Amino acid sequence: MELNVFGSPIISCCNDPLTGYFRDGYCRTISEDSGKHLVCAVVTKEFLEFSASRGNDLITPIPQWNFPGLKPGDKWCLCISRWLEAVKERKAPSIVLEATHQKALDYTSMEVLESFAFKS
Repeated sequence: MELNVFGSPIISCCNDPLTGYFRDGYCRTISEDSGKHLVCAVVTKEFLEFSASRGNDLITPIPQWNFPGLKPGDKWCLCISRWLEAVKERKAPSIVLEATHQKALDYTSMEVLESFAFKS
């Protein structure tokens, strides 16, 4: 069973658009996932522009990959390294802690994660 940062069963991040390394809605990973898609973010325009400036355009649709392109407010499983890079640049989006994988704690502290907790 996959667990979130609280040690509870992880909840789905998003099914529309379908996210996650496995495109099953969950932010979970395996060794072949070099990006470690662990963080369930609520993306912002600022973050999407930042990510595109770093070579990862999440805005433009890619129909052959069944990717509709993201817009502000969408939830998406982000690579932990890109999210932490955005934290340092003050462009990080809020995250849904209950849908963020516990392995995120291998890369940052609970205090940092909680400081970006999404408040609905």
